[in-house]
Amino acid sequence: MQQQQQQQQWVRFEHGGETGFGTLVGDAVHEHRGNMFERPEPTGRVFVLAGVRLLTPTEPTKVIALWNNFHALGEKLKLPVPAEPLYLLKAPNSYLAPGADIRKPLCDGKVVFEGELGIVIGKTCTAVPEVDALAHVFGYTCANDVTVADILNRDASFTQWVRAKGFDTFCPMGPVVATGLDPATLTVTTLLNGEVRQNYPISDMRFSVQQLVSLISLDMTLNPGDVILCGTSIGVGSMKPGSLVEVEIGGIGRLGNRFG
Repeated sequence: MQQQQQQQQWVRFEHGGETGFGTLVGDAVHEHRGNMFERPEPTGRVFVLAGVRLLTPTEPTKVIALWNNFHALGEKLKLPVPAEPLYLLKAPNSYLAPGADIRKPLCDGKVVFEGELGIVIGKTCTAVPEVDALAHVFGYTCANDVTVADILNRDASFTQWVRAKGFDTFCPMGPVVATGLDPATLTVTTLLNGEVRQNYPISDMRFSVQQLVSLISLDMTLNPGDVILCGTSIGVGSMKPGSLVEVEIGGIGRLGNRFG
């Protein structure tokens, strides 16, 4: 049986031109040294949260994004039930820190938000059995899988997933990695300019966290810091320049980024 993980909130930050990481306790960041995923040690230094700039919560070698992983959205769109996880990769240039601006693409098209739960890998895993999968998960974060919707099916011969979702700044993540949470109890809420647009339970996923980690690890090695975006549900909508999009998950916090 997996040992219950302690509930903590981990952040990466920049202060005085240097980057660091640590635990967030209230409005204070307790700096640590070493490796976030393997016995990190406190340095004794404490920073006021308002005095640091938060970075993406990890430095992933890849971010994997799921498609058609929620019953409610799949049924609304009349999509066939997938036999296995359907996913793509978000380009590294798309990774964006909390509070930073999502850049308007140079091309035309409808830009949409997709509030999602991100699974953060903590241990290298290759072909991990489902029963052992959660032992390889470090924690969870909020994410916004931004997409230029018009590009996806513009060419009838090729669905352009990577381009539509790979523009600079199109993968905000954060503000923290939260450990010790039960993902099946979580709810994702997405707000556009303060108005709730998405509010859906993670328990509605077609493939659970442990199934996703196990099945994807059969295809490719998952490294510490890698993130799996669990997919989104109903309520996806478009953003106009100046819009503020916030993704909130209990126990993790609220990820806010302005578009354009």
